[in-house]
Amino acid sequence: MRSIGEMARDSGLGVSALRFYDRAGVLGPAWVDPASGYRWYAPEQLDEARLLARLRRVGMPLADIRLVLAGWSGEDADLVRGLLQAHLRRLEQGLAEARSEFSTIRELLDHRENPMTASPLTGTVHLSLPAPALAAALDAVRFAAGRDPELPMLGGVLFDIEGDALRVVATDRYRLAVARTDADGHGGSREQVVVPAPLVDAMRALLSGDESARFAVEGDRVTLEAGERQASGQRLAHDFPDYRRLVQLPPGRRVVVEVPALREALVNGPVRVAEDREPGRSARDISVLTTVDDKTVLVCGDGAPDEDTGTGTGNGDRDTGTGGLGYHVGVDRGFLLEALAAGDRDRLVLEFGPAPTAPLAIRRADDEGAFSLLMPVRLDD
Repeated sequence: MRSIGEMARDSGLGVSALRFYDRAGVLGPAWVDPASGYRWYAPEQLDEARLLARLRRVGMPLADIRLVLAGWSGEDADLVRGLLQAHLRRLEQGLAEARSEFSTIRELLDHRENPMTASPLTGTVHLSLPAPALAAALDAVRFAAGRDPELPMLGGVLFDIEGDALRVVATDRYRLAVARTDADGHGGSREQVVVPAPLVDAMRALLSGDESARFAVEGDRVTLEAGERQASGQRLAHDFPDYRRLVQLPPGRRVVVEVPALREALVNGPVRVAEDREPGRSARDISVLTTVDDKTVLVCGDGAPDEDTGTGTGNGDRDTGTGGLGYHVGVDRGFLLEALAAGDRDRLVLEFGPAPTAPLAIRRADDEGAFSLLMPVRLDD
Protein backbone atom coordinates (compact mmCIF):
# COMPACT_ATOMS: atom_id res chain seq x y z
CA MET A 1 0.00 0.00 0.00
CA ARG A 2 1.15 3.53 -0.77
CA SER A 3 0.53 6.59 1.38
CA ILE A 4 -0.95 9.62 -0.34
CA GLY A 5 2.48 11.29 -0.31
CA GLU A 6 4.13 8.29 -1.97
CA MET A 7 1.30 8.09 -4.48
CA ALA A 8 1.74 11.77 -5.33
CA ARG A 9 5.49 11.34 -5.79
CA ASP A 10 5.20 8.24 -7.99
CA SER A 11 2.20 9.30 -10.09
CA GLY A 12 2.93 12.95 -10.84
CA LEU A 13 -0.29 14.13 -9.19
CA GLY A 14 -0.12 16.52 -6.24
CA VAL A 15 -1.45 15.52 -2.84
CA SER A 16 -4.19 18.12 -3.13
CA ALA A 17 -5.06 16.75 -6.60
CA LEU A 18 -5.41 13.23 -5.20
CA ARG A 19 -7.70 14.54 -2.47
CA PHE A 20 -9.77 16.36 -5.09
CA TYR A 21 -10.12 13.27 -7.29
CA ASP A 22 -11.15 11.25 -4.26
CA ARG A 23 -13.91 13.75 -3.41
CA ALA A 24 -14.96 13.87 -7.08
CA GLY A 25 -15.32 10.09 -7.24
CA VAL A 26 -12.66 9.73 -9.92
CA LEU A 27 -9.89 7.93 -8.03
CA GLY A 28 -10.48 7.00 -4.41
CA PRO A 29 -8.01 5.33 -2.05
CA ALA A 30 -8.23 1.59 -1.46
CA TRP A 31 -8.44 2.16 2.30
CA VAL A 32 -8.85 5.09 4.67
CA ASP A 33 -7.62 4.72 8.24
CA PRO A 34 -10.73 5.36 10.35
CA ALA A 35 -8.68 6.74 13.23
CA SER A 36 -6.32 9.11 11.42
CA GLY A 37 -8.16 9.68 8.14
CA TYR A 38 -4.98 8.86 6.19
CA ARG A 39 -5.52 7.61 2.65
CA TRP A 40 -3.79 4.46 1.41
CA TYR A 41 -3.62 3.29 -2.19
CA ALA A 42 -3.26 -0.24 -3.57
CA PRO A 43 -0.29 -1.04 -5.85
CA GLU A 44 -2.51 -1.50 -8.91
CA GLN A 45 -3.89 2.04 -8.49
CA LEU A 46 -0.55 3.58 -9.46
CA ASP A 47 -1.12 2.86 -13.15
CA GLU A 48 -4.58 4.48 -12.92
CA ALA A 49 -3.12 7.55 -11.21
CA ARG A 50 -0.43 7.92 -13.87
CA LEU A 51 -3.07 7.56 -16.58
CA LEU A 52 -5.19 10.18 -14.83
CA ALA A 53 -2.23 12.57 -14.70
CA ARG A 54 -1.66 12.16 -18.45
CA LEU A 55 -5.32 12.69 -19.27
CA ARG A 56 -5.42 15.86 -17.20
CA ARG A 57 -2.29 17.18 -18.90
CA VAL A 58 -4.06 16.97 -22.24
CA GLY A 59 -7.15 18.66 -20.82
CA MET A 60 -9.64 15.80 -20.88
CA PRO A 61 -12.84 16.66 -18.95
CA LEU A 62 -13.45 14.84 -15.67
CA ALA A 63 -16.62 13.22 -16.96
CA ASP A 64 -14.66 11.54 -19.75
CA ILE A 65 -11.80 10.64 -17.40
CA ARG A 66 -14.24 8.75 -15.19
CA LEU A 67 -15.33 6.68 -18.18
CA VAL A 68 -11.75 6.10 -19.35
CA LEU A 69 -10.71 4.81 -15.92
CA ALA A 70 -13.79 2.63 -15.73
CA GLY A 71 -13.03 1.20 -19.15
CA TRP A 72 -9.36 0.80 -18.24
CA SER A 73 -10.09 -1.19 -15.09
CA GLY A 74 -12.76 -3.21 -16.90
CA GLU A 75 -10.44 -3.86 -19.87
CA ASP A 76 -12.95 -2.25 -22.23
CA ALA A 77 -10.45 -1.19 -24.88
CA ASP A 78 -13.09 -0.05 -27.37
CA LEU A 79 -14.58 2.41 -24.88
CA VAL A 80 -11.15 3.81 -23.96
CA ARG A 81 -10.09 4.17 -27.60
CA GLY A 82 -13.35 5.86 -28.52
CA LEU A 83 -13.05 8.40 -25.71
CA LEU A 84 -9.42 9.13 -26.57
CA GLN A 85 -10.24 9.59 -30.25
CA ALA A 86 -13.15 11.92 -29.46
CA HIS A 87 -10.97 14.07 -27.22
CA LEU A 88 -8.18 14.15 -29.82
CA ARG A 89 -10.69 15.43 -32.40
CA ARG A 90 -11.74 18.19 -30.00
CA LEU A 91 -8.10 19.16 -29.48
CA GLU A 92 -7.42 19.23 -33.23
CA GLN A 93 -10.51 21.34 -33.83
CA GLY A 94 -9.46 23.71 -31.07
CA LEU A 95 -5.96 23.97 -32.55
CA ALA A 96 -7.39 24.73 -35.99
CA GLU A 97 -9.59 27.45 -34.51
CA ALA A 98 -6.64 28.85 -32.60
CA ARG A 99 -4.52 28.98 -35.76
CA SER A 100 -7.32 30.84 -37.54
CA GLU A 101 -7.59 33.38 -34.71
CA PHE A 102 -3.82 33.91 -34.64
CA SER A 103 -3.81 34.44 -38.39
CA THR A 104 -6.49 37.10 -38.02
CA ILE A 105 -4.58 38.80 -35.23
CA ARG A 106 -1.40 38.87 -37.34
CA GLU A 107 -3.32 40.48 -40.18
CA LEU A 108 -4.64 43.14 -37.81
CA LEU A 109 -1.11 43.78 -36.57
CA ASP A 110 0.10 44.21 -40.16
CA HIS A 111 -2.39 47.06 -40.59
CA ARG A 112 -1.51 49.04 -37.52
CA GLU A 113 1.56 50.27 -35.73
CA ASN A 114 2.91 47.38 -33.70
CA PRO A 115 4.61 48.37 -30.40
CA MET A 116 6.55 45.11 -30.32
CA THR A 117 8.45 45.66 -33.59
CA ALA A 118 11.57 47.62 -34.36
CA SER A 119 11.29 51.40 -34.17
CA PRO A 120 13.55 54.16 -35.49
CA LEU A 121 16.46 54.82 -33.18
CA THR A 122 16.40 58.57 -32.83
CA GLY A 123 16.64 61.05 -30.01
CA THR A 124 19.30 62.45 -27.76
CA VAL A 125 19.38 62.13 -23.98
CA HIS A 126 21.85 63.42 -21.41
CA LEU A 127 21.28 62.66 -17.73
CA SER A 128 23.17 63.11 -14.50
CA LEU A 129 22.33 60.63 -11.73
CA PRO A 130 23.74 59.70 -8.32
CA ALA A 131 25.76 56.55 -8.89
CA PRO A 132 24.55 54.77 -5.69
CA ALA A 133 20.91 55.46 -6.55
CA LEU A 134 21.30 54.15 -10.09
CA ALA A 135 23.13 51.08 -8.83
CA ALA A 136 20.31 50.35 -6.36
CA ALA A 137 17.70 50.79 -9.07
CA LEU A 138 19.46 48.39 -11.44
CA ASP A 139 19.91 45.85 -8.64
CA ALA A 140 16.18 46.03 -7.95
CA VAL A 141 15.16 45.06 -11.50
CA ARG A 142 17.98 43.18 -13.22
CA PHE A 143 16.80 39.76 -11.99
CA ALA A 144 13.54 40.08 -13.97
CA ALA A 145 15.09 40.61 -17.43
CA GLY A 146 14.05 38.04 -20.02
CA ARG A 147 16.23 35.38 -21.63
CA ASP A 148 13.95 34.11 -24.39
CA PRO A 149 15.66 34.68 -27.78
CA GLU A 150 12.25 34.83 -29.45
CA LEU A 151 11.39 37.93 -27.39
CA PRO A 152 14.48 40.13 -27.81
CA MET A 153 12.62 43.27 -26.65
CA LEU A 154 12.50 41.70 -23.15
CA GLY A 155 16.22 40.85 -23.09
CA GLY A 156 17.26 44.08 -21.44
CA VAL A 157 16.24 46.85 -19.07
CA LEU A 158 14.00 49.73 -20.08
CA PHE A 159 15.30 53.19 -19.18
CA ASP A 160 12.12 55.30 -19.06
CA ILE A 161 13.05 58.99 -18.78
CA GLU A 162 10.37 61.52 -18.03
CA GLY A 163 10.82 64.91 -16.37
CA ASP A 164 13.22 64.66 -13.45
CA ALA A 165 12.77 60.91 -12.97
CA LEU A 166 14.32 57.78 -14.42
CA ARG A 167 12.42 54.51 -14.09
CA VAL A 168 14.13 51.25 -14.91
CA VAL A 169 11.95 48.28 -15.76
CA ALA A 170 12.53 44.63 -16.61
CA THR A 171 10.18 41.72 -17.33
CA ASP A 172 10.32 38.18 -18.68
CA ARG A 173 6.49 37.84 -18.79
CA TYR A 174 6.37 35.84 -15.55
CA ARG A 175 7.72 38.65 -13.37
CA LEU A 176 8.17 42.38 -13.67
CA ALA A 177 10.30 44.79 -11.64
CA VAL A 178 10.25 48.59 -11.49
CA ALA A 179 12.54 51.04 -9.69
CA ARG A 180 12.82 54.82 -9.75
CA THR A 181 15.57 57.35 -9.17
CA ASP A 182 15.91 61.12 -9.59
CA ALA A 183 17.69 62.41 -12.68
CA ASP A 184 18.88 65.86 -13.79
CA GLY A 185 19.51 67.32 -17.20
CA HIS A 186 16.65 66.04 -19.33
CA GLY A 187 14.32 68.81 -20.36
CA GLY A 188 12.66 67.17 -23.32
CA SER A 189 9.76 64.84 -23.84
CA ARG A 190 9.52 61.31 -22.52
CA GLU A 191 12.22 58.99 -23.89
CA GLN A 192 12.39 55.21 -23.62
CA VAL A 193 15.56 53.25 -24.29
CA VAL A 194 15.99 49.49 -23.94
CA VAL A 195 19.54 48.63 -22.87
CA PRO A 196 20.61 45.00 -23.48
CA ALA A 197 21.29 42.96 -20.37
CA PRO A 198 25.08 42.52 -20.95
CA LEU A 199 25.48 46.29 -21.30
CA VAL A 200 23.39 46.82 -18.17
CA ASP A 201 25.77 44.52 -16.30
CA ALA A 202 28.77 46.45 -17.62
CA MET A 203 27.17 49.72 -16.52
CA ARG A 204 26.41 48.35 -13.08
CA ALA A 205 30.06 47.34 -12.64
CA LEU A 206 31.08 51.00 -13.01
CA LEU A 207 28.82 52.23 -10.20
CA SER A 208 31.04 51.51 -7.23
CA GLY A 209 31.61 55.03 -5.92
CA ASP A 210 29.63 58.00 -4.67
CA GLU A 211 30.22 60.22 -7.68
CA SER A 212 27.61 61.25 -10.21
CA ALA A 213 27.04 59.06 -13.23
CA ARG A 214 26.32 60.42 -16.69
CA PHE A 215 23.91 58.56 -18.93
CA ALA A 216 23.70 59.49 -22.60
CA VAL A 217 21.82 58.34 -25.67
CA GLU A 218 22.90 59.38 -29.15
CA GLY A 219 20.86 57.65 -31.84
CA ASP A 220 21.45 53.93 -31.40
CA ARG A 221 24.35 54.35 -28.92
CA VAL A 222 23.98 54.24 -25.16
CA THR A 223 26.79 55.34 -22.85
CA LEU A 224 27.28 55.47 -19.09
CA GLU A 225 30.24 57.31 -17.59
CA ALA A 226 31.27 57.10 -13.94
CA GLY A 227 34.47 58.89 -13.01
CA GLU A 228 36.96 58.10 -15.74
CA ARG A 229 35.36 54.81 -16.72
CA GLN A 230 32.83 54.26 -19.45
CA ALA A 231 30.52 51.54 -20.77
CA SER A 232 28.99 51.99 -24.19
CA GLY A 233 27.07 49.93 -26.71
CA GLN A 234 24.03 49.70 -28.95
CA ARG A 235 20.53 49.96 -27.59
CA LEU A 236 18.02 47.28 -28.52
CA ALA A 237 16.15 48.09 -31.72
CA HIS A 238 12.77 47.25 -30.21
CA ASP A 239 10.12 49.02 -28.22
CA PHE A 240 9.31 47.79 -24.73
CA PRO A 241 5.76 46.71 -23.74
CA ASP A 242 3.62 49.32 -22.01
CA TYR A 243 4.53 48.37 -18.46
CA ARG A 244 2.29 51.06 -16.97
CA ARG A 245 -0.72 49.02 -17.99
CA LEU A 246 0.78 45.94 -16.37
CA VAL A 247 1.17 47.56 -12.95
CA GLN A 248 -2.40 48.87 -12.71
CA LEU A 249 -3.57 46.30 -10.19
CA PRO A 250 -6.74 46.25 -8.10
CA PRO A 251 -6.20 46.77 -4.37
CA GLY A 252 -5.32 43.67 -2.42
CA ARG A 253 -4.41 42.29 0.95
CA ARG A 254 -1.11 43.61 2.26
CA VAL A 255 1.10 41.87 4.80
CA VAL A 256 4.39 43.21 6.14
CA VAL A 257 6.84 40.30 6.34
CA GLU A 258 10.19 39.77 7.99
CA VAL A 259 12.34 38.85 5.00
CA PRO A 260 14.86 36.56 6.80
CA ALA A 261 12.02 34.52 8.30
CA LEU A 262 10.15 34.28 5.01
CA ARG A 263 13.31 33.31 3.17
CA GLU A 264 13.95 30.52 5.67
CA ALA A 265 10.34 29.35 5.38
CA LEU A 266 10.62 29.23 1.59
CA VAL A 267 13.94 27.38 1.59
CA ASN A 268 12.92 24.81 4.20
CA GLY A 269 9.17 24.67 3.59
CA PRO A 270 7.13 22.37 1.37
CA VAL A 271 7.20 22.80 -2.41
CA ARG A 272 5.49 21.37 -5.45
CA VAL A 273 7.45 20.46 -8.55
CA ALA A 274 6.03 21.73 -11.85
CA GLU A 275 7.13 21.63 -15.46
CA ASP A 276 8.96 24.84 -16.30
CA ARG A 277 8.36 27.15 -19.25
CA GLU A 278 11.58 29.12 -18.86
CA PRO A 279 14.41 28.38 -21.35
CA GLY A 280 17.22 26.36 -19.84
CA ARG A 281 15.24 24.96 -16.90
CA SER A 282 13.41 21.62 -16.94
CA ALA A 283 11.41 22.01 -13.73
CA ARG A 284 10.69 24.56 -11.05
CA ASP A 285 9.76 24.49 -7.38
CA ILE A 286 6.40 26.05 -6.55
CA SER A 287 5.73 27.50 -3.10
CA VAL A 288 2.11 27.83 -2.01
CA LEU A 289 1.35 30.92 0.08
CA THR A 290 -1.66 32.09 2.03
CA THR A 291 -2.37 34.82 4.58
CA VAL A 292 -3.81 34.52 8.07
CA ASP A 293 -5.76 37.45 9.52
CA ASP A 294 -3.81 39.85 7.30
CA LYS A 295 -0.88 39.49 9.69
CA THR A 296 1.00 36.38 8.61
CA VAL A 297 2.12 34.78 5.38
CA LEU A 298 2.03 31.00 5.58
CA VAL A 299 4.11 28.73 3.35
CA CYS A 300 1.66 25.87 2.92
CA GLY A 301 1.72 22.18 2.29
CA ASP A 302 -0.46 20.47 -0.26
CA GLY A 303 -3.43 20.02 2.01
CA ALA A 304 -6.61 21.94 2.69
CA PRO A 305 -6.27 24.94 5.04
CA ASP A 306 -6.88 22.93 8.20
CA GLU A 307 -4.36 20.31 7.11
CA ASP A 308 -1.59 22.66 6.03
CA THR A 309 1.83 22.32 7.47
CA GLY A 310 4.02 25.32 6.89
CA THR A 311 5.84 28.24 8.35
CA GLY A 312 4.32 31.60 9.12
CA THR A 313 6.13 34.88 8.87
CA GLY A 314 4.97 38.38 9.64
CA ASN A 315 5.39 41.16 12.16
CA GLY A 316 1.84 41.23 13.49
CA ASP A 317 1.02 44.64 12.04
CA ARG A 318 -2.49 44.67 10.65
CA ASP A 319 -3.06 46.29 7.28
CA THR A 320 -5.96 46.39 4.86
CA GLY A 321 -8.01 43.28 4.15
CA THR A 322 -10.87 41.17 5.35
CA GLY A 323 -9.17 38.99 7.93
CA GLY A 324 -9.26 35.21 8.28
CA LEU A 325 -7.48 32.63 6.17
CA GLY A 326 -6.76 33.82 2.64
CA TYR A 327 -6.82 31.83 -0.57
CA HIS A 328 -3.83 29.81 -1.75
CA VAL A 329 -1.54 31.31 -4.38
CA GLY A 330 1.32 29.44 -6.04
CA VAL A 331 4.54 31.21 -7.04
CA ASP A 332 7.87 30.09 -8.41
CA ARG A 333 10.01 29.74 -5.29
CA GLY A 334 13.23 30.76 -7.04
CA PHE A 335 11.56 33.84 -8.53
CA LEU A 336 10.20 34.88 -5.14
CA LEU A 337 13.58 34.42 -3.45
CA GLU A 338 15.19 36.60 -6.15
CA ALA A 339 12.49 39.25 -5.69
CA LEU A 340 13.06 39.29 -1.92
CA ALA A 341 16.81 39.70 -2.45
CA ALA A 342 16.24 42.50 -4.96
CA GLY A 343 13.92 44.22 -2.50
CA ASP A 344 17.00 44.77 -0.31
CA ARG A 345 15.10 45.31 2.94
CA ASP A 346 14.66 43.32 6.16
CA ARG A 347 10.95 44.05 5.91
CA LEU A 348 8.93 44.05 2.73
CA VAL A 349 5.25 44.22 1.91
CA LEU A 350 3.63 41.29 0.13
CA GLU A 351 0.42 42.31 -1.58
CA PHE A 352 -2.00 39.57 -2.58
CA GLY A 353 -4.56 40.47 -5.22
CA PRO A 354 -8.31 39.92 -4.91
CA ALA A 355 -8.03 36.44 -6.48
CA PRO A 356 -5.36 33.71 -6.78
CA THR A 357 -4.97 34.57 -10.47
CA ALA A 358 -3.77 38.10 -9.68
CA PRO A 359 -0.02 38.91 -9.56
CA LEU A 360 1.75 38.87 -6.21
CA ALA A 361 3.39 42.24 -5.54
CA ILE A 362 6.58 42.63 -3.48
CA ARG A 363 6.95 46.22 -2.33
CA ARG A 364 9.27 48.33 -0.21
CA ALA A 365 7.36 50.03 2.57
CA ASP A 366 9.66 53.08 2.39
CA ASP A 367 9.79 53.41 -1.40
CA GLU A 368 6.64 53.09 -3.50
CA GLY A 369 8.73 53.52 -6.65
CA ALA A 370 10.49 50.18 -6.26
CA PHE A 371 8.48 46.96 -6.49
CA SER A 372 8.20 43.70 -8.38
CA LEU A 373 5.32 41.53 -9.55
CA LEU A 374 5.24 37.75 -9.85
CA MET A 375 2.66 36.01 -11.99
CA PRO A 376 0.95 33.22 -10.05
CA VAL A 377 1.31 29.58 -10.99
CA ARG A 378 -1.92 27.68 -11.54
CA LEU A 379 -2.46 25.16 -8.78
CA ASP A 380 -4.02 21.93 -10.01
CA ASP A 381 -7.29 20.91 -8.40
